[in-house]
Amino acid sequence: GDVYKRQVHGEIRDKLVNYVGERIRALRIETPGSYGNVSVIRTNTMRHLTNYFRRGQLLKLFFCFPDPHFKASNHRRRIINDGFLSEYAYLLRPGGRLYAVTDIEELHDWHIEKLNSHPQFRRLPESSLTDDPCVEAMQNETEEGKKVTRNGGRKFYCVYERVPTSTTTEQ
Repeated sequence: GDVYKRQVHGEIRDKLVNYVGERIRALRIETPGSYGNVSVIRTNTMRHLTNYFRRGQLLKLFFCFPDPHFKASNHRRRIINDGFLSEYAYLLRPGGRLYAVTDIEELHDWHIEKLNSHPQFRRLPESSLTDDPCVEAMQNETEEGKKVTRNGGRKFYCVYERVPTSTTTEQ
């Protein structure tokens, strides 16, 4: 069941790692026996994600309000790009989901363009996500999501499913 699922937040910014760590500790105190399966690590996930997980080990990946890297010369640094999508597909088990949310429509369009062009991802229609609590949580329960709401901003999201690459059995 869900009790055995783990949640790990990988983040490169010290200030945010410290904040998330404090929030986890506070939640553990407020709700004894809960949140023991949640953690945060300071790491460059763009470089080291495959060092933490095995092939097909992940059920879900979340990209919540990532850095847009507006300059064209920095687009290669976007966390959703052609090269990284293959790594995410490697880590996600078939049927696993990749979630992305942003308040920048141009970046949302980029996410859709890159994910639609990758053969191992299939976009899930919004109508099929009405009962997915992750969609609501990534938009409205993250600190950045709350900030966008307070400021009257718009949010754009997409959810993709990892599809098998062949008829051979994958983990």
